[in-house]
Amino acid sequence: MFTPLFTLSSSFSFSQTTSFEVSCSRKRDRDRERGSIHPYKVVEITPPPKCLGVRCFPPNLQSGESVTIEGQAYTISAVTHRYQLRKGKYEPSEKRLDVLSTGRYLVNLYLENLLEQS
Repeated sequence: MFTPLFTLSSSFSFSQTTSFEVSCSRKRDRDRERGSIHPYKVVEITPPPKCLGVRCFPPNLQSGESVTIEGQAYTISAVTHRYQLRKGKYEPSEKRLDVLSTGRYLVNLYLENLLEQS
């Protein structure tokens, strides 16, 4: 099974091994602002689900917030933090954002509201 391991570095690379590196900031900025930006796996959940890649965002994202990816506006539907048990301790293994296009998110809210009223 493919288990992504996120490490911050000064360059972006993707290799055929079981790990890849994502650069969220330059090394000198990272040293100054330790922990201010984190990599998230972003998945658009409209059927069929589509992976939008690994993107760097602030650590305090919540459902309902808007993010822009490649010029397209998305609304966060869910934030998932996965942990894996290693050597008797749980360690973070993946951060995932489930997103919907902003228009689709608003239509879903409207339809849920109609369903509750009926």
